[in-house]
Amino acid sequence: MSVGEYIRNSQIWRSIFRHPAPYDRRNRAVVMLTNFFLHLHPVSVKKGGIALSYTWCMGGVTFFLFLVEALTGVLLMFYYRPTLEWAFTDIRNLRDVTTLGIMREIHRWGAHAMVITVWLHMYRVFLTGSYKPPREFNWVIGVLLLVLTLLLSFTGYLLPWDQLAIWAITVGSNMARATPFLGHEGPGFQLLNVGGYDLITNASDARFLLLGARTVGEETLNRFYILHCVAIPLVVATLIAIHFWRVRKDGGISQPL
Repeated sequence: MSVGEYIRNSQIWRSIFRHPAPYDRRNRAVVMLTNFFLHLHPVSVKKGGIALSYTWCMGGVTFFLFLVEALTGVLLMFYYRPTLEWAFTDIRNLRDVTTLGIMREIHRWGAHAMVITVWLHMYRVFLTGSYKPPREFNWVIGVLLLVLTLLLSFTGYLLPWDQLAIWAITVGSNMARATPFLGHEGPGFQLLNVGGYDLITNASDARFLLLGARTVGEETLNRFYILHCVAIPLVVATLIAIHFWRVRKDGGISQPL
């Protein structure tokens, strides 16, 4: 018995790889259905459904960019400190001093590219009618992922803590004041009144919830850092898994009309 055969017949190997190598159609199907990561994908798809001329591969490119953002983001977290004293200095050092400073540029341009590819993916899905039954639920998941992608860009915009970032977030967050029912300048906030006291004020509306204060400051920086690095990525990763799973459950990648 060769060393390779001995290893493949060992209990450790067989406990990890429960099925033979996917050399034939049956083994490929079994491996796909029993693997934790691969089972999210369909066992087989029609050849025309994965043609680049039809799909543009924008969904796959978007997922790849998300992985790039996650990897480079973790590396940047080793160097970045979300405080008023160090935020701008750390970003500047990442560009001029730190050996892996290129990670920041990859992260930045990858974020721009991800916004573009997710829009193109949604556009392709719309043009080909891939949002129609039975895929309407997955279309909703895709719309949520689009919104979360934009929120990732919005929350990450403040982290360099320069004048451009501070004033851009100030202008952007001011729009939350006009949120219906939840903004103290928006329509319907007067309806949220108990015993003559307004529940929605400039210290309790959507803008205050977003900033953690009445103006952009350290509370906002800390809040945006947590949202950008932990909260939103976890939700995005969960929805991506559901998105892939629904592609499989809905019959694979939709065919051209």
